[in-house]
Amino acid sequence: MNPDDSTEIFKQAVTSTMRAISGNEELVVSFGRGKPYLQGDRARIPQPEMGLTEAELAVLRGTADHFALHARFHDDSMHGKGRPHTGTAQEVYDAVEDARVACIGSYLMKGVGDNLQAQLAEHCVNNGFQEIDHQSQAPLGEALGMLIREKVTGRKPPPGGDNVLDLWRDHLESALEEDLTDLESLMFDQKAFTDLARKMIADLGLSDEYGEDNANGESEEQDEQEEEMESDSGDEATEQEMSGDSDLADAIEGEVPADMDAMEMAEMEGDEDEAGSPPETAGDKNWLRPRESDYKAYSTLFDEIVFASELCDPVELERLRGVLDKHLQNSQIIIGKLANRLQRKLMAQQNRTWEFDLDEGMLDTSKLPSIIMDPFQPLAFKQEKDMKFRDTVVSLLIDSSGSMRGRSITIAAMCADILGRTLERCSVKVEILGFTTRAWRGGQSRELWLQHGKVAQPGRLNDLRHIVYKAADMPWRRARANLGLMMREELLKENIDGEALLWAHNRIVGRPEDRKILMVISDGLPVDNSTLLVNPSNFLEQHLKFAIDQIENHSSVELVAIGIGHDVTHHYRRAVTITDAEQLGDAMTEQLVDLFDEESNKKLKPVIAPRADVA
Repeated sequence: MNPDDSTEIFKQAVTSTMRAISGNEELVVSFGRGKPYLQGDRARIPQPEMGLTEAELAVLRGTADHFALHARFHDDSMHGKGRPHTGTAQEVYDAVEDARVACIGSYLMKGVGDNLQAQLAEHCVNNGFQEIDHQSQAPLGEALGMLIREKVTGRKPPPGGDNVLDLWRDHLESALEEDLTDLESLMFDQKAFTDLARKMIADLGLSDEYGEDNANGESEEQDEQEEEMESDSGDEATEQEMSGDSDLADAIEGEVPADMDAMEMAEMEGDEDEAGSPPETAGDKNWLRPRESDYKAYSTLFDEIVFASELCDPVELERLRGVLDKHLQNSQIIIGKLANRLQRKLMAQQNRTWEFDLDEGMLDTSKLPSIIMDPFQPLAFKQEKDMKFRDTVVSLLIDSSGSMRGRSITIAAMCADILGRTLERCSVKVEILGFTTRAWRGGQSRELWLQHGKVAQPGRLNDLRHIVYKAADMPWRRARANLGLMMREELLKENIDGEALLWAHNRIVGRPEDRKILMVISDGLPVDNSTLLVNPSNFLEQHLKFAIDQIENHSSVELVAIGIGHDVTHHYRRAVTITDAEQLGDAMTEQLVDLFDEESNKKLKPVIAPRADVA
């Protein structure tokens, strides 16, 4: 059998299974290399590559089953009403609901349970749970979710997960003894499980700040009244749900025939989906950002700003540059198109015009016919005249976190190389920067915090590493080798976006160029486990919003963002989201072409006077 045919058969099987589990025949399933997501009636699953092992295929199926179960058994609005606002309480609340849905899948179908276990094992490996050796490093929500799964399904957590659970097991079983006794009978009732999650949070002594339903004392009473009013319809719906379980299990075993026409349509729509962004949501743009921030770092002693050449010896750097060159070689056609398109736009901005009817200069040949007809008419001359082109500097800030590992960081490096060369050829200064941390799950800053007695709300607990691949005034020939460092996987760790954004902004804001453009490339929100475990769960995200506000509303720097598999349009005014790293080059070029189109740029954003106190 042709390998491509087997891949298509696998995709069709996954699509059919997801529709059967979700109970939604209209579910559109696409496959791609970006981050998977489920939004409404659309789902995106990792692209099945050739040569995947059975274990890797089980992980992929686990992702598909996880989304399908959520589509059928999880109500977002009900979950959001009672959700704590911040902190560990929010993480525990989410983990309990996620565990409930996983338990339903394992309870109904053994094969789905195996797939979900494989997905959980992969999650544990990706988060480095096997390396955790202290309770302060182990996420409480993750531990409770695994304990609930263990109690209901009888399955022990996978390697790494057992490490996290063992560090919290005694505390959880002691504090939640009553709460853990009747989980199986409640798992099909999300409302009851939500109430149980709230009780668990209270019993653990965590925050009691819940969502809107708990904002006043009447919420519980109102819920009871609503339950009584809707009891008849609710009972009927529950019966339908439970009666459908046998059909669902039959579909998994292959007894329900696949709708091939529907699957072909899904594949067609899926291809279109991969070329664009995740489905849009109806939420308001999050542009009303905090004007002040209480963000802080526990210590900045161990932060570093370093040139790429200092992080790698010259021989290794040349080898890594060679790896990048091979990738560039394989993409020469598309690279040429992107570079030429951007160069044409930039050169059009710098074109010269002509002054006519002068007494000296170059002969104006358009007037020759009239001179031939009338030899006494004086000769006409013309001269070139420079058009006004604003000096420009472009700064590319690239997320160098662990989640960018693989194709994403490779594409980012290739695009940085293309744009660096093209912009310099057009006399536009370009700076290429990266941001990550020096360690996983906290570095020397965290060690210092532990030595000082683990004070509450310490702020950032990791050591920043900001990398300069190419400074604005550095010639391309000297910076060329530095971009190879992006190919070094051990460089990629955590991402603290807010501070990186302000750092990149402050590097170019004082430069002499008339126009300054900052382009951020990222694949998600800020993440640093050591910081988020001991601060509010939105601590890093709120500072990112603050940093965006300072630049967009109080600086002359023009900010544009590109999100890879993550919707950044809710944070940045000028942004685009792509679902696949393959589209990054095109997106970067489009954004720069639009920015260099003076007329569209004037319509989009008025010039705002810079503010001196941008942090």
